[in-house]
Amino acid sequence: MLFVVLAEIAILIPSLANFRHDYLDSRLERAQIASLALLATDESLAADLESELLGNAGVYNVVLRRDDIRRLVLSSPLPAPIAATYDLREPRFWTLWADALRLLAAPENRIIRVIGAPVKQAGQLIEITMDSAPMRTGMIDFGLRLLAVSAAFAIMTAVVLNLAAQRLIVRPISRVISHMTAYATAPDDVRRIIEPSASMAEVREAEQALAAMQRTVTASLKQRERLAQLGQAVAKISHDLRNVLSTSQILADRLEDSDDPGVRRTAPKLVGSISRAVNLCETTLAFGKAEEAPPQLSLFNLSGLVAEVIDAERLAADSAGDAPPITFVSDIPASLTIRADHDQLYRVLANLSRNARQAIEATRKPGTIRIDAGEDETGWWLRVCDTGPGLPEKAQAHLFQPFTGGIRKGGTGLGLAIAADLVRGHGGRLELQRTGSDGTEFLLHLPRSPRRAEAA
Repeated sequence: MLFVVLAEIAILIPSLANFRHDYLDSRLERAQIASLALLATDESLAADLESELLGNAGVYNVVLRRDDIRRLVLSSPLPAPIAATYDLREPRFWTLWADALRLLAAPENRIIRVIGAPVKQAGQLIEITMDSAPMRTGMIDFGLRLLAVSAAFAIMTAVVLNLAAQRLIVRPISRVISHMTAYATAPDDVRRIIEPSASMAEVREAEQALAAMQRTVTASLKQRERLAQLGQAVAKISHDLRNVLSTSQILADRLEDSDDPGVRRTAPKLVGSISRAVNLCETTLAFGKAEEAPPQLSLFNLSGLVAEVIDAERLAADSAGDAPPITFVSDIPASLTIRADHDQLYRVLANLSRNARQAIEATRKPGTIRIDAGEDETGWWLRVCDTGPGLPEKAQAHLFQPFTGGIRKGGTGLGLAIAADLVRGHGGRLELQRTGSDGTEFLLHLPRSPRRAEAA
């Protein structure tokens, strides 16, 4: 209603100006008819007849100019001096608007002179004097009628728009809100996902976006539920497996007393592997509580740790049977000492090296895995490179997310997720430097300051 009324007000001013112009034109025509009646008789009129003609025309005086002769055709005494003169021969719309507004703003009656062109070319000019009050009253009546009609149209328009808005917008939005409320009470129930049905395109797009979001949330909740159940199962298995491995660890310790030199040489590695398996089971139990064990920082020589990782991966590569040969290279300064958790860093490098080995084996071609390390003023860096086929796009998009960033078919993506989590626990970061058909490179940064690691 407000917008319609504003539009009608914008129309009201030109309409009032046109009403005033037509009113003055009608007075000029009446005055012209009265003057022509006098000219037709070519005689003087009686005073009462002249007064009647002027009254019917609604004017005081009529001046007609014909054949370059200006003649006062009809006249009567003026009750007051002429206050303004208006020329209607070449009117301009902004002048008409301004004159109409000034007339409405002046409530007192004034004597005005109006100049116009006679109709039917009955002369060169016609001039009348008249009162402004009747014209102002007519303009007010016309404006009130126009506003009344505008108000009626505004009410009808508002009713129609309200009904249309209720049907096309309000009801669909209320339906969306009710679906959102119902879905919030049970987001895992797929039956509560909204089915887009709005006829209005914009509301339908909103329903489609809401339905897509609800499906995503429901799928995420189901995945989280499955992961929680899986975590509980893994925690139970790890608990029992830890007990089994503890017994194996005790038995493996006795192998060091064997008379066979080969057995004595292999026993420490076997004991170390079983010890790491026990620690991994304990860490898995901690991970089941949604947290990784904090790193136990200590100073140790990095080259020995890298050698252990390479020996384990070389043994796994050699046991693959007809797999292509893989060359393991390390460039670690012999005197490089690093401050980190020995077992956690072993897990990080083992996961990265295992992924690289499996990627090369999948190509059925020979390849190389290289581990480099160094230090600077801020900390230590380790680089793991391979000549494999590179990471697929899906793995790059979800690189460090468990169960989504698997590199090989059947993989879970846990290796990179665990490695990144362990590095963050040290206050460092694990980054993918490059990947492509010529291979993949991961860069690991560890801070030198233990305070930074503890804060992280």
